[in-house]
Amino acid sequence: MTTHHYQLELWDITKQYPGCLANNKINLKLERGEIHALLGENGAGKSTLVKIIYGLVTPDSGSIVWDGQELQIRSPSHARELGIGMVFQHFSLFETLTVTENIDLCLTPSMREQIGDLAGRIRELSGNYGLNIDPDRYVFSLSMGERQRVEILRCLIQQVKLLILDEPTSVLTPQEVDSLFVVLRQLASDGCTILFISHKLKEVTALCHKATILRGGRVTGACVPANETPESIARMMVGDSAIAETYERRSSKKINLAVKDLSLPAPNPFACALKQLNFSLRGGEILGIAGVAGNGQEELLSVLSGEWLSPHSDQIIMNGKPVGRLKVGNRRQLGMAYVPAERLGHGAAPKMSLRENLLLTNATLGLKRWGWVKWNKVSARTRDVIEQHQVKCHNEHAPAHSLSGGNLQKFIIGRELALEPNVFVCAHPTWGVDIGAANAIYRELMELRDRGAAIVVISEDLDELFLISDRIAALFDGHLSPLVKTQETSTNQIGQWMAGQFLEQE
Repeated sequence: MTTHHYQLELWDITKQYPGCLANNKINLKLERGEIHALLGENGAGKSTLVKIIYGLVTPDSGSIVWDGQELQIRSPSHARELGIGMVFQHFSLFETLTVTENIDLCLTPSMREQIGDLAGRIRELSGNYGLNIDPDRYVFSLSMGERQRVEILRCLIQQVKLLILDEPTSVLTPQEVDSLFVVLRQLASDGCTILFISHKLKEVTALCHKATILRGGRVTGACVPANETPESIARMMVGDSAIAETYERRSSKKINLAVKDLSLPAPNPFACALKQLNFSLRGGEILGIAGVAGNGQEELLSVLSGEWLSPHSDQIIMNGKPVGRLKVGNRRQLGMAYVPAERLGHGAAPKMSLRENLLLTNATLGLKRWGWVKWNKVSARTRDVIEQHQVKCHNEHAPAHSLSGGNLQKFIIGRELALEPNVFVCAHPTWGVDIGAANAIYRELMELRDRGAAIVVISEDLDELFLISDRIAALFDGHLSPLVKTQETSTNQIGQWMAGQFLEQE
């Protein structure tokens, strides 16, 4: 006889894929009003488990008990009818529809009737939670961070009983994280159960009532996060190798990248104009740029990479050469490498194999001759990247979309590092990557810096930026704050700059 105070119970959930036992007899109980963390490395089985809860995947065996009744969750629409909402790491929004139209798509007729003025309700919720989303905007014009906020709104508007959140704070300032946690605690006190997936273990210890740890498809541990430290939880997840290192910062050398008086109008009505940006970056230095999504990060990434050309060639100087009017390929030939914010579709072609994706940027490294591709060499180099960066995949022929988000990120970063760039532009390097892999990425960025590269890291994760950056700044509404040495500032000050307070001081 099951106890009715559990909102959800999973009994012996098992799911086998070819060559991979993703979930192996998993048991999990979520109480009403509980904030429960689901933790584990990339490939530990978290994604498969939450997809089973959300009706996207059918388990091979085991039982699901919802609200005291055993049932099968047939589909995501069935899950939503039951009161289960989920925000995915890779967003599921239609780009050519507005925010309101996207949210409308997942509402039942009775929900629509109950809500009435949907756009008004979106404005109300957006205002209450400080999400700052205009219901009339088209999704194609939204940054990745803003799209995540739409996903959160979409669940909140359905008055869910169970809210599954995958890395929900990765696009927020520290102050906004605090505000979100207030909202989540209020939701929990009102009886909503929250399943919280995060690699930010400080957040888990601050927010969650309980945590379940997966490893290799099995439940290997459980704890009360308030009684643990981020380090002790990390050891439960991945062993002693998980603990973050502090890195020695080397002296700077010649200027590898300079941006001078860069002002650009917004490319569309919903984008952000760049306003009088100035900075220079030396070889052997990492510049961290913080900011809330939608404040010019996408535009700055585009103009640094060459996807969006600046009006004057000398507004961007790379290794002493003006490159503002040079396109992506030309900048790569001069030694630039680039990891964009969006992995699937921008960082990698989803349906192409890993070796084909590697060839897209590494073709100059002796992988073709007289127009013919040397596929044996491409395969060997791809296997090297997979092995060196511990990318979990079937083999080099696996399509990019078959990898978990964290493993695809490791592959993309490994592919770009293979170019030995002297200027490396990187967006959200460890978004959705487990703590062990994140530390491996940090180590590689440090090693590249120490070989003389200039590195720009754009991220909303302040802990990450403070760990790896030599200097740090913030973007707000297309303005760049002063650049300061990382050890001479604080997360509180940078958080204030992310909200634009540096403009008042100028």
